[in-house]
Amino acid sequence: MNTTNLDKQNSHLDLNDPDVQMVFFLYENHAEVPYISPKRNLKKWLDLVNIGSENLVSKQKMVRFEEDILPGHLILLWRINFGTFTTISGYPKYFEYDYGINAEQALDEIQQKGYAKELSAIDSLPYLNAAQLKAILKQFGITGYSKLKKSELMELAKEQLTEEQLAPNFTIRGYQITPTGEELLEKYPEAVDRHPKKKY
Repeated sequence: MNTTNLDKQNSHLDLNDPDVQMVFFLYENHAEVPYISPKRNLKKWLDLVNIGSENLVSKQKMVRFEEDILPGHLILLWRINFGTFTTISGYPKYFEYDYGINAEQALDEIQQKGYAKELSAIDSLPYLNAAQLKAILKQFGITGYSKLKKSELMELAKEQLTEEQLAPNFTIRGYQITPTGEELLEKYPEAVDRHPKKKY
């Protein structure tokens, strides 16, 4: 049984479960077994694989780079680099089924490694709409904003309010790739080059 790096993504799996054992059999020749979500219906997925309606994660996507990350981590970094990824963004199915990673866990990992960071409340103001910005300004008794555009509302909030004042008033935060993260994407361009592209 291929238990390589089992502790990194799949420690929750019951290795005595026949369906789990079949998954591990299918990935016996991979560098490690891709992430299998606790929510995945393994019986149904195995049936779909058997008839060719579902594909296995390719071998190359389960080979870790020297930084101890998988190609899927790079795709997550690439996605963050568009500037639209936030704490309320969903994780596309392809992270698990095509790249074999737990995207939520991968997000924590790339932050811990210094490749990306969560933005402050001030830097996350662009993710609010004009009505939300006005509501925050009103709460603090700031006036003269009724005819301002969103960009002007953000500037007013930055001028009049501190991070400590803003932070409790909204939960959404953006993410930003760091210079180290940019270097990583440049180091392994083939991972992103192979990924189907669309605008975000």
